[in-house]
Amino acid sequence: MAPRANWKGFLKIGEVSCPVALYTAASSSERIAFHTVNRATGHRVHRQFVDSETGKPVDREEQVKGYEVARGDYVVLEPDEVAAVVPESDKTLSVLAFIPCADIDDVYFDKPYYLAPSDRHADEAFALIREGMRAKKVAALAQTVLFRRVRTVLVRAHGAGLIATTLNFDYEVRSAAQAFDEIADIKIDGEMLDLAKHIIETKKGVFKPEDFDDRYEAALADLVKAKLEGKTPPARKRAPPAKTTDLMAALRESAGLAGKPVAKKAASNANRAKSRSTRAAPKPKAVPARRKAS
Repeated sequence: MAPRANWKGFLKIGEVSCPVALYTAASSSERIAFHTVNRATGHRVHRQFVDSETGKPVDREEQVKGYEVARGDYVVLEPDEVAAVVPESDKTLSVLAFIPCADIDDVYFDKPYYLAPSDRHADEAFALIREGMRAKKVAALAQTVLFRRVRTVLVRAHGAGLIATTLNFDYEVRSAAQAFDEIADIKIDGEMLDLAKHIIETKKGVFKPEDFDDRYEAALADLVKAKLEGKTPPARKRAPPAKTTDLMAALRESAGLAGKPVAKKAASNANRAKSRSTRAAPKPKAVPARRKAS
């Protein structure tokens, strides 16, 4: 059975367009899912929304969206007010620009979708767009309304089709400078760097996703199976504690050079790190600023 499309529309580049469909490329639906049940009766339990002050249940028709501007103080938005700001969709994935694949910063990647022609009469136009991008080693930046929001999408050639990856907005991506601010400026050279390069060279491989197991998912499956069969759940295997050793010794052992003489010029730079001042406290929450329309 053919997969169900998440979205259908047109991929448009200048005056060239073809009907396309988006299909989910990555999904968590195959993971083991649990329900919350009453231990005493074995019956499934359901969530219920209650008023935080009165403790009384609130019917669905009485529930509205609220943005907290101060503790306990909300701006209330009615359903029709929220619906009024949802952008209208023309079902067109309009290409804004082409960029070199090497220039793509994948920290902005959100969710991937397969993009394929939705009409057999569009195969030629679709192949033209795909092979043109492949030949020039570029990706297309496009915009459309997806799932009630204007989204920027990165489109790349992928096998016989295209991959369309939704991108995070700039305000959603945190600054790398904040995360890396306290990393010490240490220069690595000499034997230490040579050993690191040697280890990397000996560990070269090929990316094979099928070789990586979801050990937690497998453990859950074994646990459920054991409970169904009335058996004792399998004992958890604990990883051995990591050995405490100095960096150079660990590098030499990894490279198979443990016990051999160390080059005189090799020295550890780990003590060069300088402590940084304590970062400023975060600013208090404020009403979100209006953004420019996409």
